[in-house]
Amino acid sequence: MATAAQPFIWGTGRRKTAVARVRIREGTGKFSVNDLGVDDYFLLEVERNDVRAPLNATEMAGRVDVFVNVNGSGKSSQSGAVALGIARALKEFRPDLEQPLREGNFLTRDSRMVERKKYGHKKARKSFQFSKR
Repeated sequence: MATAAQPFIWGTGRRKTAVARVRIREGTGKFSVNDLGVDDYFLLEVERNDVRAPLNATEMAGRVDVFVNVNGSGKSSQSGAVALGIARALKEFRPDLEQPLREGNFLTRDSRMVERKKYGHKKARKSFQFSKR
């Protein structure tokens, strides 16, 4: 698969509970997510645009092959995780691309997570129904 002349560059992206492991190398623009084409995996146009945004911002869309393994959470969070993983891998691949990636906010990890459920409550903040009488 990977030869000594063309090693893979790795990038990891996380969003909520989704984890994306991204590998890139020089190539012709092949893009697969979990062994499917990116358009077959991400069905919504918004998610496809999110995933391709770091490549378009750096004008590397047709010049690198991208292979992604992603799991956890939902498709929207997975697309955010993949975008972060691609941005990190591109920064490792060519350090001069860091500036356009930073300007596009692609290297910033979204730290929002689900708040845990508390005892005595129905959900994280919602209480059980109170009856006075």
